[in-house]
Amino acid sequence: MHLKAFHVFPKPITFVLLAFSIFLFSCKSGNEKTDPKADSIAAKKKADSIFVANGGFISAPFHYDPSKRYIYLTWDDGPQPPGTSTCMKVFKDLGVKATFFMVGMHGFDSYRMSLVDSVRNSYPQFLLANHSYSHAFRDHYATFYTHPDSAIADFMKVQDMYKIPVKIIRLPGNSAWVNDHEVKSAKSVRNVCNMLDSLGYNVMGWDIEWRFKNQGGSVPVQSVDQLLKEVNDAYDNRIAVNTPNNVVILAHDRMFAKPNYTDSLIKFVSTLKKDPRYVFETLDHYPGLKNIQKSK
Repeated sequence: MHLKAFHVFPKPITFVLLAFSIFLFSCKSGNEKTDPKADSIAAKKKADSIFVANGGFISAPFHYDPSKRYIYLTWDDGPQPPGTSTCMKVFKDLGVKATFFMVGMHGFDSYRMSLVDSVRNSYPQFLLANHSYSHAFRDHYATFYTHPDSAIADFMKVQDMYKIPVKIIRLPGNSAWVNDHEVKSAKSVRNVCNMLDSLGYNVMGWDIEWRFKNQGGSVPVQSVDQLLKEVNDAYDNRIAVNTPNNVVILAHDRMFAKPNYTDSLIKFVSTLKKDPRYVFETLDHYPGLKNIQKSK
């Protein structure tokens, strides 16, 4: 019965219909496999889905753009709740990157350790970096830096304790720089810098500090407008920076524990974001670093 039904059509017409069906199928298959525009759209949709799924940040090769102004927000002395968690929330809400230099002795309970884990696990938006275990023997800087072996052991202790993924260190109380081709430091910390250099570490200082005063807590000194002026002056070469077109800003987590100072942080970052020239990056993308391989 099926054969009879098939042969209701004349043979030439049957052949034409069959050939046309094969042609349509082959065209559809060919377009799906070879159409560059369709592939590009599909790839973009896939990338967008990854971008959203990871909170707006994806791990991708970094390409330096000399036409941009790079800003490195670096926050010291964490974990210090509620300041650390407040800063993290601000940066997440505004969609900017930041580097957190954390101190080992401040991670003395499970909640503080969870903040460390949260920063480490939030890369590439946040970078966890080394700010020593004891913060220079609890701010005894002269003793700390005149005993370089003990100082190095102090840095290595927190490197292991926090499982810090990169070889980037900031000295407590001192703005020194060590990268792939030079060591720039005060004489008082030179021995420690040279030892860290020999161990393959980068040491990161800062260009602008959002200073604080102890007045019922750590209170920011500069207003938002004053700090914005310092940043703009730095890019316009009216003040010295370590690397042109790259500005490292230092602040401390505890400065933003109170709502009114949190509002200042939001206003500062939001204002900079409005200028398309500014790019917020983590310090592992700062120019001239030596290998920042993950610590073992």
